[in-house]
Amino acid sequence: MDLKVVEISAEDLPAIVDCLRKEWGSEQVVTRGKMLDASRLPGFVVLDGTNLLGLITFHVQGLECEIVTLNAVLENLGIGTRLIDQVKETARQNGWMKIWLITTNDNVDALRFYQKRGFVLVALHRDAIAFSRKLKPSIPLIGLHGILIRDEIELEYRVESESLKIGEPS
Repeated sequence: MDLKVVEISAEDLPAIVDCLRKEWGSEQVVTRGKMLDASRLPGFVVLDGTNLLGLITFHVQGLECEIVTLNAVLENLGIGTRLIDQVKETARQNGWMKIWLITTNDNVDALRFYQKRGFVLVALHRDAIAFSRKLKPSIPLIGLHGILIRDEIELEYRVESESLKIGEPS
């Protein structure tokens, strides 16, 4: 498979909207109490020819980059990792200090995935999904593995700490 990571372009929009609707229920994503239209955010796609196999969108504010969505159409092929690596490289090039994201308490696979790629758990926002459902009522009550979706878990990756060795204090 000839996988390439490229910046989102206008011609990718139909495939992006289709992916977001399939994976997130709509283009609208709620994160930390705000609604974002993920189809209008910058990001990257992984393409195999013209087929969209992966998508990452992000929102930059100051020197911080929030990953808003990450989807790999095919799992265990390194698509998500390649997208994360591209955001890390973009952060280094732009002088961003931190990449962060929110996932929900039911998403244990995402917690494992992000931690294996250098992200650290930094906050638990208890019962935050109750407010998110007011903004986006389509958020299900029960999520992955039959777990009640209740809390937001925040993870971050400090771009400047990448040069530190494991076990060295930051």
